[in-house]
This record gives sequence, structure tokens and C-alpha cells, in this order.
Amino acid sequence: MRINRLILLALIPLALFSCQNSYVPKPRGYYRIDFPVKEYRLFDTTFPYTFEYPVYAKIVRDSSRMAEPYWINIVYYSYNAQLHISYKPISKNLASYLNDAHTLVNKHIPKANAISQREYIDSAEKVFGLVYEISGSDAASTYQFYLTDSTKHFVRGALYFDLVPNNDSLAPVIDFLKKDVEHMITTFRWKKR
Repeated sequence: MRINRLILLALIPLALFSCQNSYVPKPRGYYRIDFPVKEYRLFDTTFPYTFEYPVYAKIVRDSSRMAEPYWINIVYYSYNAQLHISYKPISKNLASYLNDAHTLVNKHIPKANAISQREYIDSAEKVFGLVYEISGSDAASTYQFYLTDSTKHFVRGALYFDLVPNNDSLAPVIDFLKKDVEHMITTFRWKKR
């Protein structure tokens, strides 16, 4: 009986101090993303336009059934993202292309918190356009633009991710890719034919 009391007295402090570190669930986290150094190369082919794009992206021809000549996708395999680029020659139909560009941006209104737009003007190179930033955690495309010379050429671009939108967690990647698209726009040139 005396041994039982000694064992009991020894177990009581052990039981009291052993429960000090109880389990606390940790908040859900996201993987750390290491971004490559910004470096660009020139896209200069038989297409009617040229621009610089990142070395960590790959340009592939658009293979969708609606694709037309000079349509490409700039694919960011590491981020499951694509920048879709479509080209249309202008022949008295610029108003129609501009209307289509606005309509495609406005389709994101139900999921967007805000859509801001800003003009892009490079008078020396005759590159004019609008850039749209679409914010909202469920917006399918967060960045779109169109560029034109107002007489012969029209290009539209849209950045999409190949996954269910959760733009709050994608924000660092979106910001990183936006800088690449901005660089592409500022280096965009029409080829003289």
C-alpha cells in the first residue's frame, strides 16, 4: 500500500506537467514561391508584330478551333498561366474589335470587385491601347489589354490561370506576371510590310 502511494504521488506531478504543451492547429498556409530573375528575349518572326517576352515562358501557337493566323499563347508552365494573344487585321472594323474587347472584359463583372482601365500611348511607334486590371478573388482573368495602330493592326491579350481562381493566394504570382505583360506592352512594335 505504501508503494502504491509513492507511485501515485510520483504520477500526479508527471501528469500535471506533461499536459503543458497541448496541440494547437496551425493556420493553413501556401507554398513559398521563388521567382526567377527577370530576363527577356525578342519575339521576332514572320508575324506582323514583335515584342519582348520572359525567358522562363514559352510561346506556342494557339491550337484552339477558333484560332486564326498570328494567334499565340505565352505559356508560364511553372505558374499554370497563359497569356492569350489574338491578332486581327483592321479593314473598316476597328469599332467592332474595340466593342468585342470591352464586352470580353465586362463578362468578368459578376466575379470582379473592381475593373480599372488605363490608356497606353506610344505615339512614336503608333501603339495605342487600353489595359484592364480586374480585381476580385474569383475573377477568371486578372489582366487584359488591347493594342492597335488604329489603321491596320489590332491585338488583344488576356492572362488566365489553368486552375480554379483564388486570386488572393495567387496575388504574388499575378503581380510577378503583370510586370512581364507590362514589359511586353512597352516593347510591342508593329512590323512594316
